[in-house]
Order: sequence, then C-alpha cells, then structure tokens
Amino acid sequence: MTRPLQVYLDDHDLARLEAWTRERGWTKSQAIRAAVRALTRRPAEDPLLDLSGDIEGLPADLSASFDRYLSETFVAEPPAPYRPRRRRSRATVRR
Repeated sequence: MTRPLQVYLDDHDLARLEAWTRERGWTKSQAIRAAVRALTRRPAEDPLLDLSGDIEGLPADLSASFDRYLSETFVAEPPAPYRPRRRRSRATVRR
C-alpha cells in the first residue's frame, strides 16, 4: 500500500532533483523512493560493503591512489601470436 508524502525542497535542491530525474527518465517519486531505500539499507545487505575490511595489510591510501597501485602491480600477458588456420582438404565424395 502506498501513501502520499509531501516534501518541501529549496529551489536549488529541486532543480538538482529535476535534472537528475530528467537525465535518467525517472519521475521525482521514483528517485525519492530509490534514495530512501539506499539510505535506509543496512550495510549487511550490500555485498560489497560487507567485504569491507576483509583484506589485511592494504595501504591506507588505497582508494585515493587506486590507479597508481593498479599500474604498479598489474602485468598484462602478451597476446598470443597470430597463426592462420590450416584449411582441411575435403574428402572426395564418390557416387
């Protein structure tokens, strides 16, 4: 069952809400419902937040310098050399 709710926003917040919903093709009601659900969700319901703190020994500035740490540790394997496929000869069909 849905119930009406009246919310008063200042001009700046209302303009931001309208721009945000226009970009996504949502109604203002849909955006407010999604925001309420996101703000009232318990951390255990978010699988990514649930993993927070599971890895010991990470640098303290990992989120701020993620790209730097990734480039220092990631080693891409060279691509496999291109080898043209051999064509199979078709067996002769005798009639």
